[in-house]
Amino acid sequence: MNRNNRFTFYYRVSRLVLHVLYGMAIAGVIFPWLSQKTRNRITRYWSNSLLGILNVHIHLQGVVPDLSSRNVMFVANHVSWLDIHLLNAVRPARFVAKSEVRGWPVIGWLAQKAGTLFIERAKRHDTARVNHAVSAALNNGDCIVVFPEGTTSSGKIMRPFHASLLQPAVPSQSAIWPIALRYVHPDGSINTAPAYADEITLKDSMVQVLSQPVIHAEMMYLETISAHGKTRKELAKAAEQVISSALNLVVPGKGSEKPDDLPAAQQKVPLPTGSHCPAP
Repeated sequence: MNRNNRFTFYYRVSRLVLHVLYGMAIAGVIFPWLSQKTRNRITRYWSNSLLGILNVHIHLQGVVPDLSSRNVMFVANHVSWLDIHLLNAVRPARFVAKSEVRGWPVIGWLAQKAGTLFIERAKRHDTARVNHAVSAALNNGDCIVVFPEGTTSSGKIMRPFHASLLQPAVPSQSAIWPIALRYVHPDGSINTAPAYADEITLKDSMVQVLSQPVIHAEMMYLETISAHGKTRKELAKAAEQVISSALNLVVPGKGSEKPDDLPAAQQKVPLPTGSHCPAP
């Protein structure tokens, strides 16, 4: 790392620390007194600012949800811890995350304050508990984000979707909104630097992200899938197929069969000047 790169790195680190402290103050002191609508606006602003500090540029495709969206389960592939902030920069929602996240320094505390639902995947009864909480949240009009792969990947593959986390959408008659995420170089090739996968630690992943001059993130909001009359397995299969097709990835063990057509809403959405996400 040369002198200029070192200066940029530590400048970003200092801004990131201040921004996280700012977020902790808001989450711990102000959030309990705010309406959900106001919380969503603040969360979107905070996430957008965080991505600006990290020089992450979002490239949106499809019909983008707004803050009026209700009773929606967003279903996305999972590559990086950045995914959460990308999604919150567009339409904040409650996340379902593995219980280990709750133990992460600072990040786990912020996630808990933001209403994240933590699940111990190894315990079947805990899945039932979380699904009950997710169903209640959806019936109350909340939007929920799940990553059905159950873990992250390098971005060059997609893992099979587990259907269990999509169960709450069935009794709640929620809309399933698939989102395809990937990180790319300017030439369109996959950038694996943001990936939080394999044996890399969270600390090393953050250093890797902070060391990138710029990160381009593509977010494709695909055509919604109605849960009416479908089982959780059918919903998981449909979401998996449309996301893997949009990313041009083959799911291991699923062969090369893909849908013939991509969803119709695959048009570029122009970004506001100087912004990383749609304006409120």
